[in-house]
Amino acid sequence: MTRIFALIMAYFFLSLAIIGVFLPGIPTVPFLLLTSWFAARGSKRLHTWLYSHHILGKLLTDWEQRKAISRKSKVIAVLMLIASWIILYIRVSNPWYILSVSLLFIFMICFLLTRPE
Repeated sequence: MTRIFALIMAYFFLSLAIIGVFLPGIPTVPFLLLTSWFAARGSKRLHTWLYSHHILGKLLTDWEQRKAISRKSKVIAVLMLIASWIILYIRVSNPWYILSVSLLFIFMICFLLTRPE
């Protein structure tokens, strides 16, 4: 993998992570983890900035060291998933789509709740 490609992917996933902070249904932490992985291969400066950031750095460090997610992050994530499901239920009439997304959201909630804090 070239350094330029890794840098482009790092900034791409960083933008998705930032969008995920504000839009329900778009995960933040997985995109942040991908950002960190690509930044380590493409830009030492970006990688250092991520880990020294007062909010993002704590998320990355907690996950890297203990595979942990803070209680606040869990609560926000579960509430956003529930809000997304309600909007989906109101706007979509295809029961198979609702069922498949419901199963995905249940899996995501179970994953979140079983991580240490």
